[in-house]
Amino acid sequence: MAHKAIEHLKTRTLKKNKVNVVTLGCSKNIYDSEVLMGQLQANRFEVEHESKSGDSGIVIINTCGFIENAKQESIDTILRFAKAKEQGHIDKLYVTGCLSERYKPDLEKDIPEVDAFFGTKDLPRLLKALKADYKHELVGERMLSTPVHYAYFKISEGCDRPCSFCAIPLMRGKHESVPMDELVLRARKLAQNGTKELLLIAQDSTYYGLDIYKDRKLAELLRRLSDVEGIEWIRLHYAFPSGFPMDVLQVMNERSNICKYLDMPLQHITDSMLKSMKRGTTKQKTIDLVNKIREQVPGIALRTTLIAGYPGETERDHKEMLEWVEQTKFERLGCFTYSHEENTGAFKLVDDVPAELKQERAEAVMEVQQGISHDLNAKKIGREFKVLFDRKEGPYFVGRTEADSPEVDNEVLVKAADNYVRIGDFANVRITGAEEFDLLGEVIQNV
Repeated sequence: MAHKAIEHLKTRTLKKNKVNVVTLGCSKNIYDSEVLMGQLQANRFEVEHESKSGDSGIVIINTCGFIENAKQESIDTILRFAKAKEQGHIDKLYVTGCLSERYKPDLEKDIPEVDAFFGTKDLPRLLKALKADYKHELVGERMLSTPVHYAYFKISEGCDRPCSFCAIPLMRGKHESVPMDELVLRARKLAQNGTKELLLIAQDSTYYGLDIYKDRKLAELLRRLSDVEGIEWIRLHYAFPSGFPMDVLQVMNERSNICKYLDMPLQHITDSMLKSMKRGTTKQKTIDLVNKIREQVPGIALRTTLIAGYPGETERDHKEMLEWVEQTKFERLGCFTYSHEENTGAFKLVDDVPAELKQERAEAVMEVQQGISHDLNAKKIGREFKVLFDRKEGPYFVGRTEADSPEVDNEVLVKAADNYVRIGDFANVRITGAEEFDLLGEVIQNV
């Protein structure tokens, strides 16, 4: 989430007790920022997320360090605010999150304008630097940066998987599940405050429970969360294909408020790439798993992400992936170029696919997916869907179906004049038009 440009900071009097929290990176970082902001609020700080007012005396940047582009964005953002501090536009600058966890000694040396750097598990220390108390009784409470009707919901931290391309274990540590009773309590608090959709996130959601219950407990967790009054949608992200707990599919069928949606990053399809990536699966096992999921949950929307240009990826590997994407017809798909990250398993390999070729291959995958998405969307014309409205944009209310997660998936655009709806409302919408990654519709009835 890129920060907006720093504007008109000089013209305002700085509020020494006002904090601007800037979040970069993924939904896990958004969640962490929200927990931080909840703690700050409880300590009587005035807090804004991505503030545009320019009167915050304190800025905290929550960084991403996952791949090269994200690291560069984090560094550029730190440097912008470091310059603002030098010019007297802010009093204090703190940096936390994944980049800080991974490169703290280098950052301290290179950017001395930052008052202090903190890692991913240093929230109590960060609060102490602000002369604030870490309030244990607030665990699970947050200041949402999303619209109140949906919330990212972290069920575990860290990852035990050995994927060769991934730096997450270096920054987030080993897998740690949040106890189930605590998660249910958090869900109830969110529902009481108006949250209708829980977006379950983790580094690996399918590993949930193995550390504290000695068994995979994701299905049981979904059942218990689905019993929470007021929660109308529960959406599952970041499932790992190897050892996928099939009882999760049974719960999807049983419970109407668990979305028929699954985000499962598969990364590649050829046996040679999967083996080098240490994914613990094969092409045939992956194909069988996708078929079984679709067979057991008819109508499920499957989202995946793929990597183009991993070390050793041949033209044949690339074509095989393209053919598989064309055949599988994922409802949602993203493709990213490989980033050669130090201290990962793949770093000892030669990063032998040129950057331009990586980009070409990623674009080729997305071109195939664009056609698939358009065809799938066109088949929805004339059908009715339950839609949750997230925002208003010009003459349109913009919402999502059960098949769509915020930020990354398709959206439904409804003209405000068609029928009165409000942000955070559900409504039944008839689809009237389709584009590659968006739908047009008209409200039939508020839900």
